[in-house]
Order: sequence, then C-alpha cells, then structure tokens
Amino acid sequence: MTASLDAVEQALDGWRGDGPFVLGVCGAQGSGKSTLAEGLTERLTARGLRAATLSLDDLYLSHAERARLGEVVHPLFATRGVPGTHDVALGLRLLSALRAGQDAVLPRFDKATDDPASTGAPVNGPLDVLIFEGWCVGARAQDDAALLAPVNALEAKRDPDATWRRFVNQALATDYADLFARIDRLVLLAAPGFEVVRDWRIQQEHELRARVGEEARTMSDDEIGVFIQHYERLTRHILSDMPAYADLTLRLDEKRRLT
Repeated sequence: MTASLDAVEQALDGWRGDGPFVLGVCGAQGSGKSTLAEGLTERLTARGLRAATLSLDDLYLSHAERARLGEVVHPLFATRGVPGTHDVALGLRLLSALRAGQDAVLPRFDKATDDPASTGAPVNGPLDVLIFEGWCVGARAQDDAALLAPVNALEAKRDPDATWRRFVNQALATDYADLFARIDRLVLLAAPGFEVVRDWRIQQEHELRARVGEEARTMSDDEIGVFIQHYERLTRHILSDMPAYADLTLRLDEKRRLT
C-alpha cells in the first residue's frame, strides 16, 4: 500500500490548488480504500495541511429506512451497498459545505449494528483536502441493454425482471451523478478482477468480528459469498469502464500490491 500511497500523494500535489479540494477514491470491497485514505490524511496533516475523509459507507440509510425501501421498491434494497441505499442528499450537503470552507460533522455508520452511529466527526473548515472514498465513488450508469442479462445467481433468482438493477442504474444516472460531480479528481484502485473480492471481503469481516466481538452482526464466509453478489455487476462495470476516465488508475494484484 505504500507504493499506492506515494503515487496518490504525488498526483494530489500536482492537482491541488489553493481552495478546498475533493479527492475521490474508488475501489472494490477490501481493496484498501480506507487504508489509503487514512494514510494520506496522516501524511497531509503531518505537512501542515487540513485533511479529512468521508466514506460513502458512512452515508448508508438506516436499517429501518432500507427495510421500507425493500417493501416499496424491491426486497433486495433491504441490504446495504448499491446506489439507492445511501443518503445522497446528506452527502450533497456535506460536500457543498466543505467545498465552501464551512464547518461540518461527518457521519459515521456502524456496520456492526447496521445503523448510523449516534455521533459523527466534527470538521472545522476550511479544509485543504477532503478524501471521499467508496466502492462505487465516481461510477457511471450502465447502458440499458447491459441490464438485461443477470450477472449472477442473485440477479437471476431474486431480480428476474431487472426491477432492482434498473432502479440502481437510474439512481446512479441521477442523484449519484450529482454527488460525484462534486469530486475534483478521481483515483481508482483497480482489483485484478472481481474474483478476488470474496477473499478480501472475508478478511474484512474477520477483522470486524475480532474488533467488536461475536455479538456484532457479522456474516459467515458463505453469507459473504452471497452478499458480494449485490456488488458484482457494478464492480465489474467499474473495472471495465472507469480506467478510461479516472484521473489516476492504480492496478493491484491479489495481495493489493501496486503492479
């Protein structure tokens, strides 16, 4: 990860101007986005710059809100992850405030309880750099024709008429496009393929269980195998589509080493 961090820091120095700068970081689950953002924040702070991180994961709707979305639109929306399961309006307000140099409170989402945390992280503006990281940050909508055929068993069995994936795609083309337009530059941590994501995500879940204990809402390895199918379509699309427009693409191997 050090090599990736060096590359992003060097690129950021060339991109950044005088005002608040929003750096988008996209990468599949377990690719090291949070580690990169944390390391970059530490480096920038050590240089006397004001930096903070906002994760797309911290914008998730509550468990109850997603359950209602699952009832009204499609049952798959009860599971957090895809576009449509985030509070985009909150994200827009935060990015607009921080771009304007204002104070803000960055939300935090507790994955162990599957709900937003009761407290956030206060940020006193103006910032020099905001790192906005997430698994689909900066992603673009797919063509309608690409939605017709399911990409895995989850879509084939639970979304045979493509209602879920069409709603996801529409959200990506509208509200999420507005949110991602607030990004100044975009970095992609490109996994070698979707096949490694399961192992990376399992590692994350084991670390979460070790940190918070068995009482947390963690998943078994088999449950993770099903869970990541929610992300498969868009992850594959990002790996194919985003290198053409990302400002910096860092290609990783299965050990997350820069290739």
